[in-house]
Amino acid sequence: MSGLTDRPNILFITSDQQRGDCYGFRGRRVQTPHLDILASEGTSLETVVTPCVVCQPARASILTGLLPRTHGVHDNGIDLDPEVGEKGFAGSLSAAGYDTGIIGKAHFSTYHVFGDHRTPESIPGTRDIPEGWRGPYMGFDHVELTHIGHNWWLPEKPPAGLAYEEWYYGDGRGDLKNTLLWESNRDHKGAPQTWSSKLPVAWHNSTWIADRTIDYLKQDRDAPFCLWVSFPDPHHPFDAPEPWASLHRPEDVDLPEYRKRNFDGRPWWHKAALESEIPAEHREIREAYSRMGELSDEHLREVIANTYGQLALIDHSVGRILTELELQGLADDTFIVYTADHGDWLGDHGMVLKGPTPFEGLLNVKAIVKEPDVSVGKTSDQPLSTLDRGATSLDWAGAESLMDLHGTSVRNVICGDDEREAAFSEWELLPGRVGVGLSLRTVRMRTKKLTMDLKSGAGEMYDLEVDPDELTNLFDVPDQWRCAKN
Repeated sequence: MSGLTDRPNILFITSDQQRGDCYGFRGRRVQTPHLDILASEGTSLETVVTPCVVCQPARASILTGLLPRTHGVHDNGIDLDPEVGEKGFAGSLSAAGYDTGIIGKAHFSTYHVFGDHRTPESIPGTRDIPEGWRGPYMGFDHVELTHIGHNWWLPEKPPAGLAYEEWYYGDGRGDLKNTLLWESNRDHKGAPQTWSSKLPVAWHNSTWIADRTIDYLKQDRDAPFCLWVSFPDPHHPFDAPEPWASLHRPEDVDLPEYRKRNFDGRPWWHKAALESEIPAEHREIREAYSRMGELSDEHLREVIANTYGQLALIDHSVGRILTELELQGLADDTFIVYTADHGDWLGDHGMVLKGPTPFEGLLNVKAIVKEPDVSVGKTSDQPLSTLDRGATSLDWAGAESLMDLHGTSVRNVICGDDEREAAFSEWELLPGRVGVGLSLRTVRMRTKKLTMDLKSGAGEMYDLEVDPDELTNLFDVPDQWRCAKN
């Protein structure tokens, strides 16, 4: 199957809510052997900014190459306009003759909707989709999607749900699977949203995504492919299945050095976002699911150990996919990228999950790139963005974008010595998430980072070279503004 064209295949793999440092080769005590090998054989990008630190805007930006306020998905709960989405990298590559696909989590539109607004990813909208629907969607020719993928909710029963749910219930054991899904194999000492699921690994969505990807790679085709493989984990709830849930012992995981909340010197919204009353229509889900209190070290160890288990299962799944790529003779013709949509505080500064405090664990997702022209074992600290993913793929493919992009190709950063001045992130935050509305803009330079709320004028700036833990806010120190050039 190799050598069909001089244009490369493109395999883009993402996880959901994975910190950029949560890899074995980057020093964390997590077992990621396949990703570690991938990094050793390619280039490690050490500064890759998410365009927004929550899912829907970040994913819409990855697809379109546009910042959130431009494509319109400036917060969760806003659907991406299909007319914009279809002109993203998938639609552009499809127009250039590529076979395009996405397997796993998309989240370009909202699952839980109010009223009768229906899209292919909304719960009521999935009931309108015929059995066996596999696209097209948002410029992708072929889609096999998990509907939500986070097991705070049970998988929707057909006729609702998407391809994974259709498969999950298809053997008649759906109720058994649902019982096992929410049962824990052992005690996690009361850590919130944490259990070691009894669902057998063969039925887990990470396994299913790897299985479907392997089937995709086995298909005969007369055109190159661009495939987005999108894992829903290690997103909360932290429910890795056994034996992955027990792979990392809580007593052995690494904790952040600064893991207590301290609002001294921080802009006002740091405290307000954690303590403000959330509007009634959003309160139950936000307070139970999206807003987690300060954890004891015992509970934080349980959360991190289970997160590591989720990551290890993804790593295993990636290993299976890369092995199949080799078996099919595609490895030398395929450009591979691994990254995440956004990160997780995971205990930094006393916080877990995500919100409007863009510390590095949340903002900087980093990436691994492997392609024939990439230097083996190279690292780059140039400030890049997942916005650049589409433009880089189009550059690799020799294809044109169907619209103007904010993202630009990073090929000459990866393969050469090009430099970047800064990367950008923004979040026009509605009050439904944390009880306050914000208009956040973040500029990430190589060693400095500035975030402002344009509504209030408050902000924060950190010199990451001397203060990597972001302890000292320099926003009100005039001399720092004059030297914030790198």
